[in-house]
Amino acid sequence: MPSVLLLEDEMSIRSFISLNLKKANLTVYEAETGEDALEIFHKHKDIDIALLDVMLPDISGFQVCKEIRKRDKRVGIIMLTAKSQEDDKVEGLDTGADDYITKPFSMKELEARIGSLLRRIKAIKSAEKTPDVLSMPPFTLDLQKNTLMKDNQMINLTPTEIELIKYLMENENQPISRDQLLDHVWGKTFVGDLKIVDVNIRRIRKKIEECPSEPKYLKTYWGVGYIWKSYKK
Repeated sequence: MPSVLLLEDEMSIRSFISLNLKKANLTVYEAETGEDALEIFHKHKDIDIALLDVMLPDISGFQVCKEIRKRDKRVGIIMLTAKSQEDDKVEGLDTGADDYITKPFSMKELEARIGSLLRRIKAIKSAEKTPDVLSMPPFTLDLQKNTLMKDNQMINLTPTEIELIKYLMENENQPISRDQLLDHVWGKTFVGDLKIVDVNIRRIRKKIEECPSEPKYLKTYWGVGYIWKSYKK
């Protein structure tokens, strides 16, 4: 049974979400503060998904996200925010989150997001069982170790970023539309902001490109979507 860490300081909201997630056959660990959440995450090694409220009485959800991502690159992270500004969404993704959902949201939407993320994590774990390596100098994507190297330097990636890069590298030098990326990585049933593809692409560029504003490898294919340029000889 998948496990979820739920960080929400308002008891009524936390209890409502927790009750519905349990009805959806998920194990739920509840936390009221950021410190509590980190303590629970450290104690329970079976957590698959972390749902993190942004506004908290102690440390922010963004800081909790950073700390969790430092400890585990595979866990899925969804930010819960009452703010709809683009900057808050981008900040959540930049700190290592895989997705975000803006309050108020329906439980149907939240469960769909969790389900989509669990499928991505499952796909990555399945890929780890086979020693599959994609090598496109200067990059090496090791699907067994779940790592991306550039010139022998490790690049820290989230599960979503790994799946995006894997799909693009497998289709090197071919333009891939935003809809294709959304369907492949987030699933055909994804409910949410379609800009999440572009936000993740920008975040990946910051990690892999020498000049993110003038990308060499992960390029925009105008009018279509994106393309991974391979320079293999």
